[in-house]
Amino acid sequence: MTDTQQPVTSQPWGMTPDGQPITLYTLRNPSGIQADIMDYGGVVVRLLTPDRNGNPGDIVLGHDHAEPYFSLETSPYFGALIGRYGNRIAGGRFTLDGQTYQLPVNNGPNSLHGGTRGFNQRLWTGRPLADGPALELTYLSPDGEEGYPGNLSVRVTYTLTGDNALQIDYEARADAPTILNLTNHTYWNLGGDAGRDILGHELTLRADHITPIDGTLIPTGELLPVEGTPFDFRQPTPIGARVDEPNEQLRFAGGYDHNFVLGGEGLRSVAQVRDPESGRRVEVSTDQPGMQFYSGNFLDGSIVGKGGRVYGHRWALCLETQHFPDSPNHPNFPSTVLRPGETFTSRTVYAFSAR
Repeated sequence: MTDTQQPVTSQPWGMTPDGQPITLYTLRNPSGIQADIMDYGGVVVRLLTPDRNGNPGDIVLGHDHAEPYFSLETSPYFGALIGRYGNRIAGGRFTLDGQTYQLPVNNGPNSLHGGTRGFNQRLWTGRPLADGPALELTYLSPDGEEGYPGNLSVRVTYTLTGDNALQIDYEARADAPTILNLTNHTYWNLGGDAGRDILGHELTLRADHITPIDGTLIPTGELLPVEGTPFDFRQPTPIGARVDEPNEQLRFAGGYDHNFVLGGEGLRSVAQVRDPESGRRVEVSTDQPGMQFYSGNFLDGSIVGKGGRVYGHRWALCLETQHFPDSPNHPNFPSTVLRPGETFTSRTVYAFSAR
């Protein structure tokens, strides 16, 4: 077997802003699925899967080199690992065990995706694993980083399985009480190589409720039934079918950017996206209680991505498995508190097919 056929290979991929070397890892399985992941931000840079005719195409947005990922203006969390707390926290404040903590405010009046320099802008330590092909990424977030309490040790493992899935396993431990909400922020376009928008993609999302938001995209604390609303994706529905309907929730977010409440427990199938043109499908399974469905509303044609491709409005969608946004400020939401002696574990699987 030549080096290019090894299940995990690596190559230098530039330097971080403070001069540390970045490595790009490539995972391949026998079916021809390929995932390129860099240790800066744990970013899924490229994901090649075949269409119904067997032609490979890249189904995620991103860049051809590392530098654009350093700025949110050129890379709005493309493919990145998100933490300590994915999604928004109102006012950047939460109270834990009677103590109030202030986080950086970086999204209007709120804290978003871990703060000014979340896990998406940190250099992780990468290690290829014999099982897989797989890549283990570890990061130690020190006490006080971005305002969060406690030293937090995080391990994320990307595995490209033999049955054509990208499996993401999360694990974390802390030495003091803290809050945690880990996710991955890949932008999907199943057409391949981002040649068009995703409004024709058909979404199935097995959720009976969303957590409705206010004008700053913070949950109100209620649960809103999807029945009879543009948020009912319990049957396959084109994303563009109702995205521009006159609806207050859609108006607040400029489209879909909402947490869907997932029923059931344990690892279960919760969503599917299908592109009728290419035949590609992604089936999403997770053990998390929620999923943020985002329809690429803030993509506006200002970002030039891989191969010089301009990423236009709604050129991708995100399916971020998670706990609910702003959970620390809503006692009725599933808890995101992690205490010493506990181990947080979670698994999300994106399974690929075409027909």
